[in-house]
Amino acid sequence: MSHAPTFITCSALSFDWPDGTPVLDGFQLAVGPGRTGLIGLNGSGKSTLLKLISGELTPSGGQISVAGTIGYLPQDVTFDTTLRVDEALGIRTARAALHAIEAGEATEANFTAVGDDWDVEERALATLDQLGLAGIGLDRTVGELSGGECVLLRLAALLLARPDVLLLDEPTNNLDLRARRRLYAAVESWSGVMLLVSHDRELLDRVDQIADLRDGEVRWYGGNFTDYEELLAAEQDSAERMVRVAEADVQRQKRELSEAHAKLARRKRYGQKMNDTKREPKIVMGARKRAAQESAGKHRIMHTEKLADARERLDQAVEAVRDDDEIRIELPATQVPPGRRVLTLSNLRLAHGAVAAGEWELRGPERIALVGGNGSGKTTLLRTVAGLLAPESGEALTHVPTRFLPQRLDVLDDDRSVVENVARFAPHATNNLIRARLAHFLFRGARADRAAGTLSGGERFRAALAALLLAEPAPQLLILDEPTNNLDLASVRQLTGALESYEGALLVASHDVPFLESIGITRWLLLDGELRATTAEEVRRSRWHD
Repeated sequence: MSHAPTFITCSALSFDWPDGTPVLDGFQLAVGPGRTGLIGLNGSGKSTLLKLISGELTPSGGQISVAGTIGYLPQDVTFDTTLRVDEALGIRTARAALHAIEAGEATEANFTAVGDDWDVEERALATLDQLGLAGIGLDRTVGELSGGECVLLRLAALLLARPDVLLLDEPTNNLDLRARRRLYAAVESWSGVMLLVSHDRELLDRVDQIADLRDGEVRWYGGNFTDYEELLAAEQDSAERMVRVAEADVQRQKRELSEAHAKLARRKRYGQKMNDTKREPKIVMGARKRAAQESAGKHRIMHTEKLADARERLDQAVEAVRDDDEIRIELPATQVPPGRRVLTLSNLRLAHGAVAAGEWELRGPERIALVGGNGSGKTTLLRTVAGLLAPESGEALTHVPTRFLPQRLDVLDDDRSVVENVARFAPHATNNLIRARLAHFLFRGARADRAAGTLSGGERFRAALAALLLAEPAPQLLILDEPTNNLDLASVRQLTGALESYEGALLVASHDVPFLESIGITRWLLLDGELRATTAEEVRRSRWHD
C-alpha cells in the first residue's frame, strides 16, 4: 500500500515561553501534500507552531522535520521602508545583472547572478499582476505602499521563490475586499504544500483539509471549513446525546444505590425484631445477621462502583462537548437615547487627502460600517474622529464619551496585568469589582493576573475591549478599526456577543463583511477619496469586481 509523502513532521515537540508558560508539550503533527487549514482557539499555539516550523522560534524539546524549502508569511509583515520593490521581491541582484548583460557587460559575475533565471523580471511583473499590484512597478520604494500592499508584496516574493512548503499566518489581515479576492485566487492555484492559519471563512473554504488544534492535539477533518462545520455539528449532536444517556445512567445508579440502602435498613429492622422476640435460636440469628450484613455490604459496594463508573462516563461525555465560552455582559451605562447627536463631521478633509464633504451626523445607537480599499483613509478618519489626528480642514466633533480600539491594540501596557490595565481606565472601581467584570470577559482567577504582553492575539483583544467598555465614563461611541484581525472564529463570536450587549453607537472599519452583517449594521459608508453612503449589497458585489 502506498503512502502520501509527509512534508512537515513534528515529533514530541515542546515549547515554553521565557516565563515558563507552556504552549506545546509532546506535540505530534504530520502534514502531507495539499492545502491544510490550521484552526483553533486563540492561545492554542497556531502562530507559535508556524514560527517553530519556519525556524523563527526554537523548540524546548522534540524535533521538527521539513522536506524542502520553506516560505513563511507572518501575521505582521514588516519591510524596511527604504527598500525598493525588486529588493523586497529578492530579485534586484539578478535583475541588475540581466540589465547589465543586455547593455553589453557580459561578465562571468553577471551570468552567475542571473543563473537560469532569464525571465525573472517578466515572472516578477506577472506575479505582481496576479496579486493586483501591477501598478506599483519594480523601482518604487516599499514606503510608498499601503499595509495591505505590503502583505501582497511579501506573498509575491514567496510565490517567486517557489518554496516546497508555504506557511501563511492570517494572510487576509489588513487586506481590502479586492485584495482578498486576489489572495483567494493565489491560494486556490497553489499546487505545493500549504499550511494556512486563518479566521477567514471564505479563505478556509479553499483548503483541502482542516487541522483543528485543541488542547495540544490536532484532529483532522477532510474537506474545507464548511465540511468541517457539518462534521463537527454531527459530532457535537452525538456527544450531547451521550451526555443525556450518561446523565440518565447516573440517576438510575443513584436510585439503585438508595434502594440498596433502604433494603439494608429493612433487613436490620427485621433482624432486630427477631432478636427482641427471641423467635429463633441465638446461633441461627447470629449467622443470619452476618449473612445479611455480608450480602448487603456486597450489594452496596456493587452499586457504589456502578455509580462511580456512571459518573466517569458522564465526565467523559461532557468533555467531548465543546464549551467555547461566550462573553456575557450588561452595559446599561453605554445606552444612547434614539435621536441623540453622537458625532458630527463638517466639511472634513483628512490628513492624507480624503474628504467628507458637507455635514455628516451619527445619532442615537446607530451602528455604522466604514468600508473602502486599502489606503483609502479609513484608519485616518477613525483616528481623526477619536481626536488622535488633526484634520487638514473642517472638524470632527464627538458629543458623548468616546473610546477607540486601534488595530494594534496599543491601549494596553504590556508590563501590567489585565486587572491593572482595566484599573487604569476605571480608577474608581474596586479590585473586586474589576475582577467580577473581567470574569464576564473570560478572565477568571489567575488569568486576570497575566501580563498583557503574554496574551495571545484573541486574549489581548478581549482585554483591550474590556478596558474600553468598562472605562469611566462608559463609552457611548465605540470606534473599532479592523476588530476581527487576528481573531479566531470563536473569538469573533465572542466579540459579536459583546457588541450585542453594547447599547451605544458604533463606528466600525472592517473588510469582514459577514462580521459586519452579524452585528446589526444600520448604515454603510464607503470612503474612496470621498465619503459617501452605500449599501450592504453594493459592498458584497464589490468583492467580485475589479
